[in-house]
Amino acid sequence: MTADPPILVDVRPGYRIITLNRPDKLNAFNEAMHIALRKAIDDAEADESCRSLMITGAGRGFCTGQDLSDRLAKPGESAVLGGAQEAYYNPLVRRLRSLPFPVIAAVNGVAAGAGCNIALACDIVIASLKAKFIQSFARVGLIPDSGGTWVLPRLVGDARARGLALLAQDLPADKAADWGLIWRAVEDEVLMYEATRICEHFAIAPTEGLALIKQALNASAMNSLDAQLDLERDLQRAASMTPDYVEGVRAFMEKRKANFSGRKK
Repeated sequence: MTADPPILVDVRPGYRIITLNRPDKLNAFNEAMHIALRKAIDDAEADESCRSLMITGAGRGFCTGQDLSDRLAKPGESAVLGGAQEAYYNPLVRRLRSLPFPVIAAVNGVAAGAGCNIALACDIVIASLKAKFIQSFARVGLIPDSGGTWVLPRLVGDARARGLALLAQDLPADKAADWGLIWRAVEDEVLMYEATRICEHFAIAPTEGLALIKQALNASAMNSLDAQLDLERDLQRAASMTPDYVEGVRAFMEKRKANFSGRKK
C-alpha cells in the first residue's frame, strides 16, 4: 500500500495551494514533509505564472510543529535539538518571508509550536474561527523557535508575547485577530473561499510591486527611520521602472481596469 504524499499541490491559474498532508498527525512535520514542502516552494518560485501561494492543512489541523515521535531519543542517546532548526525550520521561515510574491496561510485548525510560527511567517494569515494558535514549546521545556521570539513582540507587543510564550495557552482565532496577530478570522465553512479570493486577487495584481512591498516591510523591523526612507526611495524607483507601473497609470488615465503582467521588465 502506497503512503499518502506528505504535501499536496494544487496548481491554479496564477497561484498554487500547498496542503500539509499528515492529518493523522495534525500535519506535524517529519523529515519527508520538510523535503516535500521545500520542493513544492521551489517549484512555485520557478513557475513564472505563479503570483501567490497558499498554505493550508488537511483534516482538522493546520500544523502542530515537529512530530515528537520522530525525535524520540533511544535510551542512553542525547536528544539535543538544533539540527532541524538549522536544516529545515529556519530556512523555511526565511524562504516564506523572501518569496517574490505574497504567501497566504489559511489556518483551518490548531496551529501549534513551529506550526504556529510558520503560519505567522506568511504575509497574510486568515483563520477559521475553530482555529487556535498555541506557543506550545514551554509545555515540553523548550523555547519558541521558527521565528516565534522575533515575530510575537512585533505583532502583539511584549506583554502579550511573554504571556503567550511562557503560559503556552491556547489563543482562539477571533482573539488572535483582535490582538493583531493575524489578518482575519472567519467562519470555518468560508475559510477556503475567502483565502482563495485573496489568491485570485494577487493572481492579477502587480506582482513585482508586491514583492518590493514585502522587501520594504521585512527591512523596517531593523531599520532606522532614515534608513527606511532611503530604502523606500530606492524601491520606489525600482517599482516605477516595471511594466505594471506603466500599465497602472495608463489604466487610471483611461478609466479602465489595469491588466498587470506581474513581470519585472
